[in-house]
Amino acid sequence: MSTNIVRQIALDTETTGMNKFGIHYEGHRIIEIGAVEIMNRHLTDEIFHVYMRPNRIVDIEAFQVHGISDQFLKNKPTFSEIVNEFLKFIHGSELIIHNAPFDLGFLNQELRMCNVNLKKMESYCVIIDSLKLARKKFPGQRNNLDALCERYFINTDKRRDLHSALIDARLLANVFLSMSGGQTKIEFMEMMNTNMSDNKINDLTRLGNMKCTRATSLKIIHANEQEKLAHEEYLDRLQQVNKRCIWRSNE
Repeated sequence: MSTNIVRQIALDTETTGMNKFGIHYEGHRIIEIGAVEIMNRHLTDEIFHVYMRPNRIVDIEAFQVHGISDQFLKNKPTFSEIVNEFLKFIHGSELIIHNAPFDLGFLNQELRMCNVNLKKMESYCVIIDSLKLARKKFPGQRNNLDALCERYFINTDKRRDLHSALIDARLLANVFLSMSGGQTKIEFMEMMNTNMSDNKINDLTRLGNMKCTRATSLKIIHANEQEKLAHEEYLDRLQQVNKRCIWRSNE
């Protein structure tokens, strides 16, 4: 009997810079790609990791985020030199990216600049935006990668002063597996069944139903999608400002 194998790749990039809207502009380029393989919801040892020479300088703001210097990159390969190996690694997978439009914008730009008959990333993989999943699961909360790591107790004993595409891809893989894994704890009622009589369980169930009935009588005004998105973006921007202030105070 054959089993369906699900191959997923968690991917992250670092770049020479970005604008305030978080998209590529003014010829900014990718300088690092990190990708890790997930097979049937288990991390494997297969990775793709490369630094690339962008043929332009790295903005100081970007350097403060990832610490990758022009000197370090000067002898690295260009994207066109590694593109075939990269596409072979990700081909046919489900590609998991946090805030996918940002990385896809840069990757598709690099594919166009190779001056060969290459398609967009979306033609090689199924794209899963883990940020969209997080915003549905945790509306109104901070949902960047650092916040999700804290929420799921992933790598919480280590402080990340600088970003790395490979490290972030590993963190993203663990966050995605935690976020999409469903209920992993023992169900409350199953635990009660081992310690309580049927009468006590029924009494608690009736009490819970009464509370739910009272709660549902209240009028609830939900934020619309535009308001939720604006609030989440504000929280993400606020965290970035706080990080910059901490960095400057340590200078």
